[in-house]
Amino acid sequence: MKRAIARSAGFTLVEVLVAVAIMALLAVMAWRGLDGMSRAQTRTQSYSDDVSALQAGLAQWNADLDALTQLPPVGGLDFDGRVLRLTRQYLYDETMTAPAAAGVGGGGGSIRVIAWGARVLDGKRQWLRWQSAPLRSRAELQSAWQQAALWGQNPTEDLRRREVAISAVDDWQVFYYRNNSWTSPLSSATGIVAGVVGGQAPLPDGVRLVLSLSGGQALSGTLTRDWVWPALGAR
Repeated sequence: MKRAIARSAGFTLVEVLVAVAIMALLAVMAWRGLDGMSRAQTRTQSYSDDVSALQAGLAQWNADLDALTQLPPVGGLDFDGRVLRLTRQYLYDETMTAPAAAGVGGGGGSIRVIAWGARVLDGKRQWLRWQSAPLRSRAELQSAWQQAALWGQNPTEDLRRREVAISAVDDWQVFYYRNNSWTSPLSSATGIVAGVVGGQAPLPDGVRLVLSLSGGQALSGTLTRDWVWPALGAR
């Protein structure tokens, strides 16, 4: 009787192996579940980052155009087929807590040259934004205007420090709205030579941005964004 009780108090080798196999299977299933959750979280975060970056870039694009100001002889708006340059007025400093120091042309706020373009970075073509330092004289304005053009063609390491990558794109295009139609800035420029005043062409009534977003990110395909002057009726 004692011998029978002793046998029932333990586990056989087969029972132990079966238990170990079940625990190992449960551990593998749990690991796969955690790995799947981690991958899903990573994809969700990547999607959110892509969307947020693109939204911020489009908001910045609108803000730059809303604050566009013309300053003879080079300031204004220009697209050469590769880079879009504009002069922007900043009413506040970079902290957005104090008025910006007066710059070129006096008046309120500082002036910077802004440039938008696209270039291959780390194997991917990126939509980029560049901005100059605050400008204090017309000589600095002319220099920054030329630097923006150079940045769009063959940027130096120093110029690249002022750029920000927005989103991966296969291509990007810009159109101007003039005479009740959207046309290429390059083709429309030939028809407004007579309207050039002080070395500057008249500003268009609107600007259309067309982005061909690359695949493999949160958003892909063609995105079109139209901008018109906030006070177009008063112009």
